[in-house]
This record gives sequence, C-alpha cells and structure tokens, in this order.
Amino acid sequence: PQGLPVAGQAVKRGEVLAYVRYEAEPYAAANQRSQLAELRTQRVLAEQRVQRLDSLEGTVPRKDIDAARAELAGLREREASVGASLSRREALAAPVSGVVASVALVAGQVVQARELLFEVVDPAYMQVEASTPDATLGTRIAGAQLADVPQARLRLLGAARALRDGLLPLSFAVQSAQRGAALPLAIGQPVQLIVQLKERSSGVVLPAQAVVRSPANEPVVWIKTSAERFRPQPVVAQALDARTVLVTQGLEAGQRVVVQGAPLIAQIR
Repeated sequence: PQGLPVAGQAVKRGEVLAYVRYEAEPYAAANQRSQLAELRTQRVLAEQRVQRLDSLEGTVPRKDIDAARAELAGLREREASVGASLSRREALAAPVSGVVASVALVAGQVVQARELLFEVVDPAYMQVEASTPDATLGTRIAGAQLADVPQARLRLLGAARALRDGLLPLSFAVQSAQRGAALPLAIGQPVQLIVQLKERSSGVVLPAQAVVRSPANEPVVWIKTSAERFRPQPVVAQALDARTVLVTQGLEAGQRVVVQGAPLIAQIR
C-alpha cells in the first residue's frame, strides 16, 4: 500500500491497508531453513536423475522415467512451499467501504492473533445503544431522534433480554436523511436520545431541578403564593429526559412554580 492508512482516511472494500509477515521462533526458523536446504539438494539430485533417464529413453522402462519426473515435481512444490513460508506476507484488506476510525499499528510492530489493528466504519450507517431501567420501554417506543443531530434517522432494532449493570440495553440503527451522507458522530461518543412513546400523556413540563423531595420523601414542587412566601405542593411526575420532567398530577393552571433554586428553599425550616 501507499503507506499505512491514517484515521479519517476513506477506504474501499478489499483495499490493502497493510501487510503482516509471520516471524517464526529462532529454533523453528532454523529448522525451516535446514529443511529448505535439504529439499533443494534433493531437487538437484532428482533433476540430474531425470536428465540421465531422459538420455536413456528407449533403453529404460517408461514407468521409471515417469516416476522420476513425478518425484522431481513433488520436490519442487515442497521447496517452493517451504521457501514461501519463510518470506510470505499476508495482506490486510478493508472489510467494508468507509472511513478508518482508528489505527493501532506502526511499521515494524509485532502483533498477536486477534489483535485490533484498524477500525473501519461507514459514517452513513451507525448504531446507537441506550439503556433504561424500564423493561417494557422497548415495546412502547413509536419513534426516536438524536438531540442536536436533526439529520439522523433512527430505527429501533430491538431490546436486550438480559440486564447490564441493572439496565436494559436498547439498540437503534442510525443513518443520514440524505442517502450516503456522513453523520457527525464518532464511535463511543455520548449522545442524548429522545424517544416518542405510543401512548400520550398530558401535563406540565418542568425542569428536573424544580421537583425536589419532601421530608416524607415525596416529590414536591414549590409554589409561590405571595412575596417571599412559598408552599410545597405534592406532585406526580415522570422523567422526559435528563433535564426535564412531566408533571401529570398536582398542578393547576395559573400556579407559579419555582424552577430555579428549589433545593435551597427545601432546606429552609
């Protein structure tokens, strides 16, 4: 190849990225070289024997000439095979067309089997994994989108059936709205995922910090009743995302809710 690829370089499927060469142990390499020398000697002797038999054609049985030629052909193949094993190199080709995401290789590096050397991704087709403590969420999702990435189109692939650290993983396929266009995402990048549920709920959307816990460990919000006077109001709320909640019960129209500094008011006795 034209040098080792670098991260961000576009590659095509089947394109050679690098070559690796097997480096045998010194003792094994010495045995291979000894075997190669022995095969080379046997091949030279076999060639001389074939030449002598060819010169005596008509006076020696034909089967002896054919046997000598077959032996010579076998020795040549074995010599070529052993010789190639001493200097043969394997080509590392790109498995898919895309962009090189990472490179963990330099020229002359000693690598082991199953070691990750390159990562090639298709930036137009990616996958996002989300986690939820709700085991029923996977069956209630109607749609999903990525915050701050409006050109991304998400499709639920499925929900795992085994918990991981107490949470259930959900997998989404992500591709660009424009076919073949790259998405502004990177492997391992944290993203904010917003899902739309099949059922509908009505209520008041508040910042998550507006809902605090009372001394009885109940969710409450603080209502401003007059100047510098506030009272706690028990509510029923559910999380919409990491920053907002939906209050479905406990609030009435016209009530003024503290949305900043609510934890500080809760500390006042």
